[in-house]
Amino acid sequence: MNTQILKNTIAELFANGKGILAMDESSKTCDKRFEASGISRTEEMRRQYRQLLVTTSGLNESIGGAILFDETIRQKTDTGELMAEVLMKAGILPGIKVDKGTVPLAGFPNELITEGLDGLRERLSEYKTLGARFAKWRAVIKIGDGIPTVECINANVYLLTRYAALCQEAHIVPIIEPEVLMEGDHSLQECYNITEQVLKSLFYQLYQFKINLEGIILKPNMIVAGNTCEIQNSNDEVAEATFNCLRSCVPAALPAIAFLSGGQSPEYASANLRALNKNFKGHLPWIVTFSFARAIQQPALDVWKGEPSNIEQAQNLLYHYAKMAAEERN
Repeated sequence: MNTQILKNTIAELFANGKGILAMDESSKTCDKRFEASGISRTEEMRRQYRQLLVTTSGLNESIGGAILFDETIRQKTDTGELMAEVLMKAGILPGIKVDKGTVPLAGFPNELITEGLDGLRERLSEYKTLGARFAKWRAVIKIGDGIPTVECINANVYLLTRYAALCQEAHIVPIIEPEVLMEGDHSLQECYNITEQVLKSLFYQLYQFKINLEGIILKPNMIVAGNTCEIQNSNDEVAEATFNCLRSCVPAALPAIAFLSGGQSPEYASANLRALNKNFKGHLPWIVTFSFARAIQQPALDVWKGEPSNIEQAQNLLYHYAKMAAEERN
């Protein structure tokens, strides 16, 4: 493993205050969003939407990397260029989602495990030839009655660790995403407790499997109350809880933390990121930035609706929300 290659990729991704655009929705997830917006659920419409994203003028001012789905990294624009090539020409590094999604964890009701390790070494080799410089694997942790169990947490972080090892072997930077979902009525403190447990288990496993921390990116959730909790905390409260949780769990050797939005509104996600960087400036040993999906994309999708006449307006919104997220990092 050449650690310098991994370090160089991370430096390029986050240069000049940039973050990551997560446009790696599976075909199934993308189709669900299309259905909600009245857009035809076809491969061609998915191609057109992804083309809208990657050809947005000025996106590279705020975005240093874009996470693609398997279908996307093979798709071409109207001009015959691969989506990854369009991104690279714009100075945006292509990445790839490599997990195969979640399935029920056998023996543990209402808990999930992520699949995708089978054949991953070979897939990473192919993705590298297609231009991928980094990858992503998402684990999903639910908070509910009696969950998550220790067994669910440990099983998911073990898979995250094995994925990270294979990525580093291939000189591809692994984004490690242990997402504690915000769905539910749990409090901010409950989110803190579970996230802390997940992150401590994760970094123990990373150490055990000799993962080079200088060559990974952590993509965690922010510490927020559940979306149906009666008490919704202020941006400053979210920032303080998030900072304290990260400080207690995440080694300083880690170069970067890129938060997921996790269903937060664009405004709330960006304001929480701003409060974190503003309130704790000088106390953050890592780059703290964003890897948002819906918080950047959703307004553009709502306007586009599959109509060519709406592309310019949709791209203007995409540019705006990406810029807003990047400004909150700085």
